[in-house]
Amino acid sequence: MNRQSSIPPVWFRLPPGFYDIRPDDREPLNSFAEALSSPDAQRELSQLVDGLEQLSGHDIVHTSVGLHPEEPGSVTTSLFSLTTKRAEQANPRLTVARAALAIARCSLWTSSVRRFIGLASALPCCLVAGNISVPDVEQRLFQARVATVDPDGLHLLVLDLTSASTQHANAYTDILEAVAHTISFSDPASSAPATAGTSRILELLQ
Repeated sequence: MNRQSSIPPVWFRLPPGFYDIRPDDREPLNSFAEALSSPDAQRELSQLVDGLEQLSGHDIVHTSVGLHPEEPGSVTTSLFSLTTKRAEQANPRLTVARAALAIARCSLWTSSVRRFIGLASALPCCLVAGNISVPDVEQRLFQARVATVDPDGLHLLVLDLTSASTQHANAYTDILEAVAHTISFSDPASSAPATAGTSRILELLQ
């Protein structure tokens, strides 16, 4: 759940292996990577925290790091973030369509898929996922982005999931789509729990 005075209350669920983080969490994350004795894990975690430190001032209201064992002494990492901002006009479908179009037109994409997501709430929702090439970063990254709105159509929400493990692109796409299906603007604890979409990440990374 994330709550700020300038945005409506938002609840969502992340699958096992995701942990809330802040920019000042670099030291414990580095200690975690060192404990694995994995240069690849140390490099990936360092890149993720570097990116996290650059997110300030970009309407980011929540960040989590995904840590999933892949091989003995190795870990697959990912970074989840939630961005909220005021919608620029009153039509929620147009808000989401414009946001998705802006995401899809980003020059960083080297390949991508785009599709609508049918939420139980019937709120408009679009997903763009694929590989991106970031300046000054030799390795390509995978990124999935989902755009939707709150029930009043006053706020645009963008969910991001980024990882250097491009081989797990399909699993990470499934994860973000599943998270989108858990978004709620009322406390889920006050009603019967809904069944969330499933992700193959744990199966793939075991």
